[in-house]
Amino acid sequence: MIKSSIVITKFKQIKTSLFNFCNNILKLNGKLNLKNIFFIANFRILRTLVLSTIIFIFFILFQACGDAHKRTSKNTNLQEKDLNEKLIKANKIYVQQESDEIDQYVHHRGWKMITTGTGLRYMITEIGNGTAAANEKQAKVNYKISLLDGTLCYSSDSTGSKTFLIGRDNVESGLHEAIQLLRVGSKAIFILPSHLAHGLIGDNSKIPPKSSVIYDIELLSIN
Repeated sequence: MIKSSIVITKFKQIKTSLFNFCNNILKLNGKLNLKNIFFIANFRILRTLVLSTIIFIFFILFQACGDAHKRTSKNTNLQEKDLNEKLIKANKIYVQQESDEIDQYVHHRGWKMITTGTGLRYMITEIGNGTAAANEKQAKVNYKISLLDGTLCYSSDSTGSKTFLIGRDNVESGLHEAIQLLRVGSKAIFILPSHLAHGLIGDNSKIPPKSSVIYDIELLSIN
């Protein structure tokens, strides 16, 4: 607002100066005397003043546009930051709700499960004495995958054993983590929160979006 008022004031000054100059030109009537010479000198000063004022006005306008751009960028950044904070908050709330649901499920069944830092729950029901699973090794497993509501989604009884390369193949990230807790011959129950399973979209088949999954698994071999 302050810069705009300065610009308006400068324009008014220029308008008044030019108006007075034109009136004085009309009064000269072609006479050339000492007074007119001084007037011509004053015109040169006025011309310099006008040019300086125009440059000043363009500078003010440039600064104003720059400030407007900065304000717009700042507002956009603030809006993005606010949106990100809301999304993070909403995600934290959902993660906590999902975690509470899993804990209730485990408590209801009386299971003694261990929770890792990623949120994976596991319970080894039978300890094997074979080769330990490790990254870059090929694991072969029998499994059943179900949801917290008891829905059976997949089973090796109908599809056959699953083989995958630990740490590399396209299976649930939680399974890559969980399988390395076992040795050949081990049996275990894993509960994978949605962020360790199929995330926000599910598997586009039997596992719905944002679903925790339960693996009932047996490690058959490591190669």
